[in-house]
Amino acid sequence: MSSATYRALLRTPGATAFFLTATAGRMGIAMTGLALIWLVHDRTGSYAVAGLVTGCFAVAEALAGPQVARVVDRFGQTRVLPGVLLAHTAAVASLLLLTTGGAPHGLLAAAGALAGGTIPQLGALSAARWSALLRDEREALPTAFALESLANGVCFLAGPPLVALVGVGIDPAYGSALATALVAGGGLAFAAQRRTAPAPAAASERGHAGRSLLRAGFAVQFGVNLGLGLYFGALQVSVTAFSVEHGAAGAAAPLYAASNCAGLLAGWLYGLRRWRGSPETQLGLVTAGLAVGCAALPAVGTLPGMGIALAVTGLAVPPVLVLSSVLTTAAVEPAALTQAFTWLNSASAAGSAGAAALAGGVVDAHGAQGGFAVAAAATSALAVLASGRLYGTRPRT
Repeated sequence: MSSATYRALLRTPGATAFFLTATAGRMGIAMTGLALIWLVHDRTGSYAVAGLVTGCFAVAEALAGPQVARVVDRFGQTRVLPGVLLAHTAAVASLLLLTTGGAPHGLLAAAGALAGGTIPQLGALSAARWSALLRDEREALPTAFALESLANGVCFLAGPPLVALVGVGIDPAYGSALATALVAGGGLAFAAQRRTAPAPAAASERGHAGRSLLRAGFAVQFGVNLGLGLYFGALQVSVTAFSVEHGAAGAAAPLYAASNCAGLLAGWLYGLRRWRGSPETQLGLVTAGLAVGCAALPAVGTLPGMGIALAVTGLAVPPVLVLSSVLTTAAVEPAALTQAFTWLNSASAAGSAGAAALAGGVVDAHGAQGGFAVAAAATSALAVLASGRLYGTRPRT
């Protein structure tokens, strides 16, 4: 590829079709969790039950996702994905019926877990396709993963407000139906793009490919994504608490938006050029910058100052995700890449959930500054890990 531009990348045969269909499905994925909260609360009148169902959904997604990805690596995306989408659609439909019929809470939780365990990891599937499509043009991978980061950021920025608008303005059931339609429609259209799908792993490759997930290089990337999840989870609680402490609870949304918009800009700019230095060196520098930015958060005392500080830290997030994906493709065999990318997603989700609980207790005891200190500690550990040079790469063939 002669130019590291998004336009040149999407001119690669088959790339635009699978990228756009995966993005449509990811918009639905970004909407699903909040849609379930609106649905269950509306039908049961209980936030506790809504939290139970969505909690089961999230845990099942994190645990089952890598196992489904293992099946995808073995049998191929086009064979496995339609069945997974059918199961997910049936699970959400059953939840709609159960909430209408006043089913026991345990049954609702089980349906939520089934919906989470079968939601497709379209981001991981798309990343695996880019890796296969660009196997002879590895220098273009950072641009491809930057494009993936942009799509993911836009989906998670636009999806929740959209489903909230539908849930409040019409009926929460329509929010869940819209999210599921996007997941199923986008996923099926993605699966139909057969020519860009990675080949299923041969029997002789499976054992060696699976063992590549145990390499130090991939362990580092798992830890990086776990640390990034800790940062996200601590930030969510801390920013909300900071806004409340300053008598402006409504300021939390603009503060989040400042960080997210800065991240979108940084991700777009990062993918426009080829950067000097190895991915390992770049990751060490970017995570160090993130740690320094987070270390300043506990000292910020005004809402405008916090907006600026969050925008600065947000700039580092997309490059970290891009570089982590690039290094994952170097550390893991192609036949296990879908599993690898899915494990990174699970690590981030686990870190976010754990940090949210931890930061909540710290905020209760020490205020928002204490929560920001948790985020600072997480990013400091992330920077140390990323700079440790424990990278292992697979042989080039």
